[in-house]
Amino acid sequence: MHPILFSIGPITIYSYGVMLAASVLICTYLLSLDAKRYNISQETAYDLVFWCMLGGIIGARIFYVYIEWPYFSDNLMEIPMLQKGGLAWQGGFLGGVLSGVWFARSKKLSLRPLLDLSAPYIALGQSIGRIGCFLNGCCFGKPVAWGIYFPAQHARLYPTQLFECAGLFIIFLILKKAQIKPHQDGYIFVYYLILAALERFIVEFYRGDHDLLPIGLSLTQCVALGVLASGLILMKVFKKK
Repeated sequence: MHPILFSIGPITIYSYGVMLAASVLICTYLLSLDAKRYNISQETAYDLVFWCMLGGIIGARIFYVYIEWPYFSDNLMEIPMLQKGGLAWQGGFLGGVLSGVWFARSKKLSLRPLLDLSAPYIALGQSIGRIGCFLNGCCFGKPVAWGIYFPAQHARLYPTQLFECAGLFIIFLILKKAQIKPHQDGYIFVYYLILAALERFIVEFYRGDHDLLPIGLSLTQCVALGVLASGLILMKVFKKK
């Protein structure tokens, strides 16, 4: 693993931070190109990405600190150190969506087209971010003989970061293809909810960095089931409207 790409004097460049920045730049550029299809100006698209990313990063960090509180309670100064990794998909999704809803209402924009425009790039951003997780060595899998050696764990493990990277990129491609076909407003976002929840639920069986609840599932899997249910409910709501 390569959590640190290089250092220049007192400045340290972390691989996780570089991939996070890359995901923002790439997704912002591609989303701005797609904005015309939804009659959204590029300026509005840039503003949307800024607020959603800000809300998503804050939400993701808060949730990660919450689930890893036994560690952070003894290392409070590390809470804002995003460059070392530690963002939870669940909190990031909630924070990003809430920021997007707030942005749409403040600008008096139709929410569902904004959600459909953003959905593929949420998946793509997550996919790129998982490369950062792999380089950082976090979000690792369970031990397996053929796995990749992780020095921090002194073991060969499932490369669950790469599983998610590939799965989320496939979801991105599916959503992009769905975008160009006739669809009801809001359905691209619903497809993202359903596919991303299923992808995360499955990959969690191979993750080795969390404890299981008494029901035999992880907290993340329970959240994924909630996201899946939300997607199915929204599909019915949007269909009626």
